[in-house]
Amino acid sequence: MIHNPNNFVTAGKPLEKATKVMVMIHGRGAPARDILSLSSHIDDKEFAFIAPQASQNTWYPYSFLSPLEQNEPHLSSALQVLSSIRARLQSDYNFKTPQIFWLGFSQGACLALEYVARNAMPYGGVFGLSGGLIGPPGTPRLYEGELEETPVFLGCSDIDPHIPKERVIESEGVFRSMGAEVKMKLYPNFPHSVNEDELKIVNQLIAGSPTSGAPIRELYT
Repeated sequence: MIHNPNNFVTAGKPLEKATKVMVMIHGRGAPARDILSLSSHIDDKEFAFIAPQASQNTWYPYSFLSPLEQNEPHLSSALQVLSSIRARLQSDYNFKTPQIFWLGFSQGACLALEYVARNAMPYGGVFGLSGGLIGPPGTPRLYEGELEETPVFLGCSDIDPHIPKERVIESEGVFRSMGAEVKMKLYPNFPHSVNEDELKIVNQLIAGSPTSGAPIRELYT
């Protein structure tokens, strides 16, 4: 296996004491501890956070828009890491899938969204920050399973140099068709980063409260 499923870092409550867990998936070129730093912006203190580490800080070598076979075997190995973590959370710590949340940025967001689509079931929430489903334009989206009103948030710049807004919009439609409760927000002229408004929406979806506007400030790139 290219990526080691046992290579991860944690924060928040201990896994054996938490009532919720968020799997946080880093972007290309970043270590797991970078994405884990966003855990300090999550208001709910009942969470354990777990962030797997990609081999050489990269989950797959080429753009998420490349033909799927070009990113193999790295992509399959990356997806297997997420499967292994989910299985461990369920078997070793007795988390049910509605207690499991997914959050990713950039390449990590693409990976998280693709994993959830391929392994659809009711999760606590899915937060794709600057990401979309993986594959070249025209990829058939023949996913099975139902997300059963899982909250999904897709946030991205409308001019992101890596993530075309068309793919974010397509991903919204796919998740909606799979039964998710989807919120998508495109930020005008914003850089490739996580912003304060996105994290406010994440917190509101976790808490089940309605979203509202917020000042936007870049937090994580």
